[in-house]
Amino acid sequence: MAYFRHPQAIVESEQVGEGTRVWAFAHILPGARIGRDCNICDHCFIENDVALGDRVTVKCGVYLWDGLRAEDDVFIGPNATFINDLKPRSKQRPKKFLPTLLQRGCSIGAGATVLPNVTVGEGAMVGAGAVVTHNVPREAIVVGNPAHIVGYVGVESEGAESALPAGSETRTRVRGVTLHRLARVEDLRGMLTFGEIGRHVPFEVKRFFLVYDVSSEEIRGEHAHRSLDQFVVCVHGRCTFLADDGAVRQQFELDSPTLGLHIPPLVWSVQYKYSKDAVLLVLASDYYDPADYIRDYAEFRGLLPGRNSAAG
Repeated sequence: MAYFRHPQAIVESEQVGEGTRVWAFAHILPGARIGRDCNICDHCFIENDVALGDRVTVKCGVYLWDGLRAEDDVFIGPNATFINDLKPRSKQRPKKFLPTLLQRGCSIGAGATVLPNVTVGEGAMVGAGAVVTHNVPREAIVVGNPAHIVGYVGVESEGAESALPAGSETRTRVRGVTLHRLARVEDLRGMLTFGEIGRHVPFEVKRFFLVYDVSSEEIRGEHAHRSLDQFVVCVHGRCTFLADDGAVRQQFELDSPTLGLHIPPLVWSVQYKYSKDAVLLVLASDYYDPADYIRDYAEFRGLLPGRNSAAG
């Protein structure tokens, strides 16, 4: 055998990759496909219609049922639970079990539960004990029941927003993204904040839109633009804005109508952690054009300066 099998493991599949290790009391059924250099720990069960990529780690006490697919470098923590039937009945099998997809490099924490028809995105982190009921975006960190996003992997957040003096503009670590502290005028009649086109907003505005009534567990954005500039202000409530230039990822807490963020073309953006009363104002440099949107992250990275179009 080109892989290691503990004497007390049962491996019925002939599709186990070179360098894989299968430890005591694990049981792999004949139809399962296991990649190279995987680690299947004690007391695991892998059903027939399961496919694991290379370098997948399955910790102790995990059962992988029909319909599960795990791409390369996935980590599955101890006692994680996967479901493939939303309405199970004894001795009543569906024609086809529901799928679960764990994309490349994601991690499932100990004791987490993942419902079927769910994709856990590339590089995402599912916290211990989380109950995943919906798709998890790439590189998102989710916790709780039901699981909700609390952050993103590799994000820099320095809290620089609160230290900005009024009327200032600051370059961020993300290429081309600038953070603006707009002026605030206060008198007995109330507060006033303003911005001027060509000074605070560095482009001609041809469109605006408002985002509001967003459930706190939902996310918005998850795209870049080919040629569009945007200037965003959370005019009420608060939300978290993530900007990503393919090399640096930084997030900003937009919690004041005096904070503005300029997002140039070819910057991936995500908004999440909306408060119930949040209203996000977006000023755009051109009219709506669906062809200007880049919704696939691999395509976005391929379009970045200095990268081949096939990069990912």
